[in-house]
Amino acid sequence: MIKQRISYLLARLIHPRLAVIAHDLVMIWAGWLISRALSVSGTQGLETPLKAFLLPEIPLILVIQGAVFWVTGLYRGLWRFASLPDLWNLVKGAVIGTILVMLALWLTGSHLLTRYPQLAVMYPAALVIFLGAPRMLFRSWKDATRAERKAHARARTVILGAGHTGVALLRELQRSGAYQVLGFLDDDKSLRGVRIHGVRMLGEIDQLPRLCEEMAIQMAIIAMPAATNEEMQRVVNICEQAEVEFKTLPNLSELSGPAAAPSRLDDLKSVALEDLLGREAVALDWQSLRSGFSGKRVVITGGGGSIGSELARLIAELQPARLCILDQSEYNLYCIELELSEDYPGLAIDYQLGDVTDQATIQHLLKTQQPHIILHAAAYKHLPMLQGQMREAFANNVLGTQRMAQAALQHDVETFVLISTDKAVNPSNVMGATKRIAELYCESLNQRGTTRFLTVRFGNVLNSTGSVVPRFKQQIKQGGPVTVTHPEISRYFMTIREAGELILQAAMLGQGGEIYVLDMGEPISIKFLAEQLIRLDGKQPGNGIEIVYTGLRPGEKLHEELFHAEETLQATSHPKILLARAQSIDSKHLRQLLDQAEQASNTYDLQQLEQLLYKIIQEIDFANGVKYESDEQ
Repeated sequence: MIKQRISYLLARLIHPRLAVIAHDLVMIWAGWLISRALSVSGTQGLETPLKAFLLPEIPLILVIQGAVFWVTGLYRGLWRFASLPDLWNLVKGAVIGTILVMLALWLTGSHLLTRYPQLAVMYPAALVIFLGAPRMLFRSWKDATRAERKAHARARTVILGAGHTGVALLRELQRSGAYQVLGFLDDDKSLRGVRIHGVRMLGEIDQLPRLCEEMAIQMAIIAMPAATNEEMQRVVNICEQAEVEFKTLPNLSELSGPAAAPSRLDDLKSVALEDLLGREAVALDWQSLRSGFSGKRVVITGGGGSIGSELARLIAELQPARLCILDQSEYNLYCIELELSEDYPGLAIDYQLGDVTDQATIQHLLKTQQPHIILHAAAYKHLPMLQGQMREAFANNVLGTQRMAQAALQHDVETFVLISTDKAVNPSNVMGATKRIAELYCESLNQRGTTRFLTVRFGNVLNSTGSVVPRFKQQIKQGGPVTVTHPEISRYFMTIREAGELILQAAMLGQGGEIYVLDMGEPISIKFLAEQLIRLDGKQPGNGIEIVYTGLRPGEKLHEELFHAEETLQATSHPKILLARAQSIDSKHLRQLLDQAEQASNTYDLQQLEQLLYKIIQEIDFANGVKYESDEQ
């Protein structure tokens, strides 16, 4: 206890503010001596130097002036943050202190003030100089030291990839001074020993872990926008093994577009899941898209959702004559309006709050907008929820599509594009069944008028509302576990941008009645997806974040399908868009069944509605109970 109290007292005694007070008392002493010496110079001068230091008024001056500085708040701030308010406190304390000192001297019988009135000016001036100068100098020295440390603290960086992108990035980094670039790493053996703008080629990428130890590398920047899935995964794994922070530049698909620009330092970002999936960049015929959408009036239903909002962004780039976005969600519509009004202030955009199942809304919308193109993205898609909401799923996904398509036919719309899903292929759930019926209905309407009816079918979209990626991220944020239904389950994935671009490209193809299937590449293991998200969060699967397998849910498939057995896939003019040639449809019988299903929906006869859906979709056995799968996996 005694040792603790002694330590506490010593800590109090050597407090930095005590050193400041001691400094100021010395400066007060010096300021008074010099002011008095200058005041009496030329008359009688000071007595001997020893007497000068032992002037009888010194203790009085130290007590009064020190107390004034304490009360005026001079010791509340720190020297390294000295500023104009501190200087003002100093001036105020010097003036008040001088007045009190002179008054005290007069009361004690001293005649210094009457003999040397210039002391009233010289003393406070000396105080401001003697006490202010050290503070300002200390602040300047601290600022300079901090700036120097910051310069030396620049991250020691290597660039992975010495192609055109890596070299352009190097010039940007050298110009900005934000990073200390130590060298390049590239697997191209022809670059061994070369220097690029004075920066060495250090070796191959797999040497990064060793170089990180030898050169104290702190940052690796991946400058490989054309990297494939396997290449990007390999590079990220090497960075993780090296235990080094890493960033990347956008890949080619992110840079594609009519106004794509080269990467800049501002483009640096953390590696995201999309970078590891390695989707090849979509090569679009932008001339065809411009001629197809520029100057046209376009309506997007469900335009506030994940796909609908991306379609709105893409079409806005193509400068349509007018864009109308319809959505039943007030919040979603507000969000896309906020974004597009800021990014495209000169574009004519209408934001319509409404429901595709509302006949009056649809008729009014098409009458006033007179669109050339309708992109129908409005749909309910949450499979587990819809499994117990058959009537609502049928009303929105089937009747909503039916009414929009009929209105398009009635108002001579040039092109109607239905956004569909791989869940419509051999559906094992209500959502997939309703989307398949919507496909069949749009096919049946073709050639009944001048409207081209097209369907675009694709798989899961990364980071879309309700998808597995946001759910996994939330589980990881909470510390796990991450839940996967089955270790072998897989799904097709593509980015929202890629899906939107290919939908627009497909809209320019065909004569009508076609179902276009987007090339989804190879299916992605959901287990792999979960593991990569855990690693990107700086953790290791099974070590801190567990993956728990919950088992397949009723009706859930291990692997998705993109086309029916009776559909024959054919190539199109675009390598990532396939044409599914289907058998002919008995449109009259389909319409009869849909009329009956609508009647069952209106009377809330769910048993009759289920039976009618079974008649329309022969691939699903409703008699044994509708089963579902998650759109998230």
